Amino acid sequence: MTAQRLLIEGRVQRVGYRDWAVRTARQLGVIGWVRNLQDGRVEILADGEDVALDTFIDRCREGPNMAAVERIDAHPSELGNVKGFTKRFTA
Repeated sequence: MTAQRLLIEGRVQRVGYRDWAVRTARQLGVIGWVRNLQDGRVEILADGEDVALDTFIDRCREGPNMAAVERIDAHPSELGNVKGFTKRFTA
């Protein structure tokens, strides 16, 4: 398992993206967190089995119904000591 840091651009704030990401990650067994960034992007740090993580990233490209994802940058990252998948405050 290799954790991934996702930076998601587009219409991704005020559309329920974080809540959607939490539900989707938990359904897939992915751990990590999601938060809004002050520049309008959403940041996700996620880890899980390869297939689950790939599926989660693919679903993040679509997001919830009201979202319009324009771009996702994904980079390997360290997850640290995280349990479950949570929503964090804006950074």
